[in-house]
Amino acid sequence: MPNVLVVTAHPGDFVWRAGGAIALHAQAGHKVHIVCLAFGERGESQGAWARPGATLEMVKAGRKDEAEKAAAVLGASIEFYDAGDYPLVTTPAMLDRLVDTFRALRPEFVLTHAPSDPYNMDHPTACQFAQHARIVAQAAGHRPGPDAVYRAPQVYMFEPHQTEMCGFKPDVILNIDPVWDIKRRAFECLPAQTHLWTYYERVALNRGIQGGRNAGIKMTHGEAYQRVFPEVLAELH
Repeated sequence: MPNVLVVTAHPGDFVWRAGGAIALHAQAGHKVHIVCLAFGERGESQGAWARPGATLEMVKAGRKDEAEKAAAVLGASIEFYDAGDYPLVTTPAMLDRLVDTFRALRPEFVLTHAPSDPYNMDHPTACQFAQHARIVAQAAGHRPGPDAVYRAPQVYMFEPHQTEMCGFKPDVILNIDPVWDIKRRAFECLPAQTHLWTYYERVALNRGIQGGRNAGIKMTHGEAYQRVFPEVLAELH
């Protein structure tokens, strides 16, 4: 069964934007692994900071717990780099760690952020980081050995919060109707960001309408993605 790698800046990102894809592939028996670079403790934890006596360590621990619960609901494994957010700053050691993950997991494809987001610079940082690791992972001279080289996978960028401000042009709409209830349950694992629950339900409904019109099928909920690399076909279909 092909594996799937998700590289996300913060805990909520993989739930709102790729929860359906994660749940669909996990349900089909694929191994889905999430690399969460930061806990979103500074900039993406409004609800947590509203609690009396909140501290940075308390918020981080709470967001880690939320992300683990959400990943479990979706059927994925998850690891955390604890790189800090606002700003998210990556390091060479982190890059080597992600390269090792690429080589060990050998994902069929990668899900990550879009390369532009004027509202949140952590997101393009995560996108660049994921693609940098993908390139290094296929380099024969990086820690050379018999198992060091493999075919680099396709990268699907998931939908940013405001697509029109990020230059995002989806070329894939994924039907997530079979797992919508699972994705919605994952929302409820993130009480620090309750203000986004209904927003991303509306996004899923909008993409469902668009997907149904484009495919001529009955479809209610969807997720939008943009491929980084061309799709290679033996024939047109």
